[in-house]
Amino acid sequence: MPSQAGKRYLVTGANAGIGFFTAARLAGAGAHVVLAGRSPERLEAAMAAIRGARPEASVEPLVIDTASLDSVRAGASRLLHRPPFDGVVANAGMVHTPDQRLESPDGNELVLATNVLGHFALLAQLLPNLAPGGRIVMLGSLSSRLSTFRIDDLQLERGYDPWRAYAQSKIATQVFAFELDRRLRAEDAPLSSLVAHPGYSVGGRTPRVPGVNEPSTGKRFRDALQGAWAQGKHRGAEVPLHALTAPGVEGGQFWGPRWSTKGAPALQTPTRTSTDAAIGARFWAFAEQATGTTFTVGA
Repeated sequence: MPSQAGKRYLVTGANAGIGFFTAARLAGAGAHVVLAGRSPERLEAAMAAIRGARPEASVEPLVIDTASLDSVRAGASRLLHRPPFDGVVANAGMVHTPDQRLESPDGNELVLATNVLGHFALLAQLLPNLAPGGRIVMLGSLSSRLSTFRIDDLQLERGYDPWRAYAQSKIATQVFAFELDRRLRAEDAPLSSLVAHPGYSVGGRTPRVPGVNEPSTGKRFRDALQGAWAQGKHRGAEVPLHALTAPGVEGGQFWGPRWSTKGAPALQTPTRTSTDAAIGARFWAFAEQATGTTFTVGA
């Protein structure tokens, strides 16, 4: 990764997993990184781990719970009068979804609210505070290839199961990212939006980081059995890092590991659903209504 000295980035869900290793690598390359997460204690642990490895690292915490629109708006307001960001990695999200349908404080299905709608509201506020050439990287998923997308039942009111909740939220994330990029291009905005998916990245194949990643011996053993197709989260983070910082990356692209579940970053082809402009427009209208947010791109 090229030097990031003088750059400023926001990484959501930066206290653990892909988000932590993304933030740590950016800070290690000289960037100033705002680590966003819902737990002050876990954010402090993540920053201590980063500074323990690199005492000169420039990092700061921002408490945001993406499931809560009030929390998102309060967090975003603390950034609006600061120097602009060179990029945002929208990583925060629920992987281990609840067995039953739950709702966010705002009445939206909890997984969708956490993984997508919170980022929609956050970026609606932060877009004017991105520097020219800034990139927005949304975290997609292989699950987008393994499930259908109920554009007419995004709240899963007609039927809920944990897998569908996760997969549908990740498809929606990709739909949002590509629709945002279309709108940025239509306005000739000097920004780009794209998707990176980390493949199959698991904690048991990830280096131990006190307070951040401390898998049990049993988990390390179980995850080691998946070594042929799984990688550590530190490796999965290489994909969003590439999408965020590599020369030649363009808006509307879809990056993932070379071998689908693991490997070096490679340009890939997203699903047709994710890139369908009609679906993108419908989701945008839904997200504005669900969040009570007018998301304006351009002047």
